[in-house]
Amino acid sequence: MRASDAERELVQQWLHRAHADGSLDLAEFDARVVRTWEAKTRGELAALTIDLPSVSQASAESPTSLVLPTPKPVKTGSGGRKALKVLSTIWLSVSVLNFALWLLVSLLAGEGLVHPWFLWVAVPPGAVLGVLWWSTDPKR
Repeated sequence: MRASDAERELVQQWLHRAHADGSLDLAEFDARVVRTWEAKTRGELAALTIDLPSVSQASAESPTSLVLPTPKPVKTGSGGRKALKVLSTIWLSVSVLNFALWLLVSLLAGEGLVHPWFLWVAVPPGAVLGVLWWSTDPKR
């Protein structure tokens, strides 16, 4: 028997419900919808939904009847600030080491203080760390 547009619409809704429930992935859903509108007979329409749960099964297993696990509370806290403390300690150590090397080179060169190259190592990461500390301030 020939299928009507109303029957095709019902099958498409069924496929949509099956896709929303996870019974069909997007590619399979799309292919079946295309075949739904190409179907000429009711038998062709029935073949598209034969492996899907019936509408009554889908409504019996509604999301309201499922028991979902309670999510654990997310710890808000000092995880980011601890990381900033570690990064700041590393930055400070490297900066002090570079300053000491610069001072040693300047004293041993005998020409007075050389160009303060240690600033190129200390200032950019220090500025980034300063912005990060400022942006993670809990009082802000």
